[in-house]
Amino acid sequence: MNLSLPRRLCRPRLLAASCLTAALALAGLSGPVSAQTPDDAFIAGYAAAVLQREFGLAASKVTVSGGVVQVDAETLASSVGPRLRTALLEIPGVTDVRVLQGVAPSSAATVPGLAPAPPARPGAPPPATAVTQDQGGQVLPRSNLFEPLMADPRWPRFSAAYRYYTDDPDVEHAGAVSFGETFSLYRNSLLGGRWEVGFQAAVFSVFDLGSESLDLINADYWVGIPLSYRIGDFSILGRVYHQSSHLGDEFLLREGIDRSRRINLSYEAAEALASYDIGEEFRVYGGFSYLFDQDPSDLKPWGTQAGLEYESSDTFANGQLRPVAGADLKFREESGWDMDLSIRAGVQLESTFLNPRRIRLLAEYYNGSNPNGQFYSRKLEYVGFGVNVQLD
Repeated sequence: MNLSLPRRLCRPRLLAASCLTAALALAGLSGPVSAQTPDDAFIAGYAAAVLQREFGLAASKVTVSGGVVQVDAETLASSVGPRLRTALLEIPGVTDVRVLQGVAPSSAATVPGLAPAPPARPGAPPPATAVTQDQGGQVLPRSNLFEPLMADPRWPRFSAAYRYYTDDPDVEHAGAVSFGETFSLYRNSLLGGRWEVGFQAAVFSVFDLGSESLDLINADYWVGIPLSYRIGDFSILGRVYHQSSHLGDEFLLREGIDRSRRINLSYEAAEALASYDIGEEFRVYGGFSYLFDQDPSDLKPWGTQAGLEYESSDTFANGQLRPVAGADLKFREESGWDMDLSIRAGVQLESTFLNPRRIRLLAEYYNGSNPNGQFYSRKLEYVGFGVNVQLD
């Protein structure tokens, strides 16, 4: 059975011990639960943890009878319903997932392919029940409410890529490496959704693979504080960040380099982004940014951004490969509002169970202003391929 949680909602943080403890508490048991045949109380506690911890669904009622998990129709009818059903079926001992008994037929009919659970058999033991509750404040939750932007070349992530620069005066074969991530520090409830504050940091480096010693060309150092909010399929992110750029020593030692023209590029920026998930497969986003305290001081401050992402609901290779694609468009006042286009497409490697890491193998295309800080005044076009790792 393939477990493939949606990237916008997949938040693997389950601990088997905590699930088992919850199940035992619900059942009031004192003895061990059989690993070969988990009982209904174990399943109910595990299922409640999946709804609450992995999908962020609060106050959802779950009952289990004879290995059949029953969830309220409204939960299963949401946009995460099909993936939630797959996740629940992965729980040891679960034989089926049904609409909770007692819901109105009209509600049950809104869940494709699911029928209400049959009435309990006479003499059968009462079903085990669990209800998820609002999680309240969380310190260091292992997730981010605002999903990373797949095709944004300056999003904090761990990645390595080969790029062929089509018409650059200094580099033809480039290696691009980034080290970075977004960490959530604190999360709580607000107006029916969740908000969080986090921390971002990254280093973006470019190397000349055609040089004898693989010269470092440029390194950008990036750090930011994001504030995010999510309710349903809608999420927003506001952040303030700093970037400073530094030329590589080996590049500066090259003959013909005019060191007097070196630009000490650095700035602070404020940015706001909004994102909306369309069904299970598509995501659109957009926003704007403003630079301040910039060096050089005449660097024009305004910029806008928009994008579209696709993540297939179908997987291959026993659920371990998922097609993905994304396009990111930026328009900067500094470059006369010309478009910077970044396109990435490939496959996402996934675990067949609740694993936090997702690895993407992506082909890349870029055409626009050079995103490598010291060379921002140049145009750049490249094709390439790389590996992106997402830890959250």
